Amino acid sequence: MKIAIASDHAAYELKKILIDWLKSKGYEIIDFGTNSNESVDYPDYAYKAANAVSKQNVDFGIIMCGSGIGMSIVCNKIKGIRAALCCNTVMAELARKHNNANVLNLGARLIKPQTAKKIVNTFLNTNFEAGRHQRRVEKIHKLTKK
Repeated sequence: MKIAIASDHAAYELKKILIDWLKSKGYEIIDFGTNSNESVDYPDYAYKAANAVSKQNVDFGIIMCGSGIGMSIVCNKIKGIRAALCCNTVMAELARKHNNANVLNLGARLIKPQTAKKIVNTFLNTNFEAGRHQRRVEKIHKLTKK
């Protein structure tokens, strides 16, 4: 499985931890930056990673900033993206089962690395239930055409 990953400066340390952990699990990671703790503009990095998901160059995106909110907003502006800001495993599970989320957003200032790993693991290993949820996801995408 190929995963796009990106962060701003506030989540850079968490991103490094998750990259190493994901690689140890056999995932292929494409890192869209940032590459230091120096202040950056989060939309630049969120867009690059979410765009890779939108173009189906990767299977999923994991995108993080201090709160997760800013990058989540950016991601959801991109056609075909269903980004979910998750702070626990229940949210990650429901984001995949019910919303077919393809981008996971994390708030590095709000969760510990061990919690982040559990959230990521749940997100990547939960399947979309489709059924009645498929109709709802399709309605979401119709909104972007208006």
